[in-house]
Amino acid sequence: MARVSFSNPPGAPQPGSRYSQAALIEGEGRRLVLSGQVGVRPDGSTVEDPVAQIDQALANLGALLAAHGMGPANIVKVTVFLTDAALIGPWRAKRDAFMQGHAPASTLLIVAGLASPAFKVEVEAEAVA
Repeated sequence: MARVSFSNPPGAPQPGSRYSQAALIEGEGRRLVLSGQVGVRPDGSTVEDPVAQIDQALANLGALLAAHGMGPANIVKVTVFLTDAALIGPWRAKRDAFMQGHAPASTLLIVAGLASPAFKVEVEAEAVA
């Protein structure tokens, strides 16, 4: 039977008791389900520039993966929410740099808004090891 543990490791924003940043499922393998990452620094402050929010969201994603002994190559699925179609080009360039040639399954959505009006990008992912 699989074991599930939830965590909020350092290096990413701490959501408190509202939700967990990661759910690790262990059994024959390990499956990591990550909450959507936005442009919030580990200290809780929000990055203002929408393109810089992409950088921060990916940095948060990287920190969560690393905390579980994984990296971008472990990602099997990524879902991205953008509030402005003008961010598609910057997202793709930054995603490609982050993934370093890895090409997981992917979904990109343009949405009217996210949990806060300050958020312009959200990235969620699933990874396996």
